[in-house]
Amino acid sequence: MAQTETKVLTAHIPLPLAEKVDQMAARLERSRGWIIKQALSAWIDQEEERDRLTREALADVDAGLVIDHQAVQVWADSLSTDDPLPAPR
Repeated sequence: MAQTETKVLTAHIPLPLAEKVDQMAARLERSRGWIIKQALSAWIDQEEERDRLTREALADVDAGLVIDHQAVQVWADSLSTDDPLPAPR
């Protein structure tokens, strides 16, 4: 099995969060390091996806693929009625 290079990162963690990490590590029978790697990987994936979606949305705006604010407002106002309108497109 090939070994991946690693780098030690240090962070000050609030005690309540550190205690939760310890509890999770004990419950899952994993190390603190494993828990932190999993959490950091999930957060980075989430931020990369958020960045991708933001860039995609900005490209839509640049291309003029937007919905008029007034149309969205009329639709939103209709949601609290007995006959809501379909979402604007």
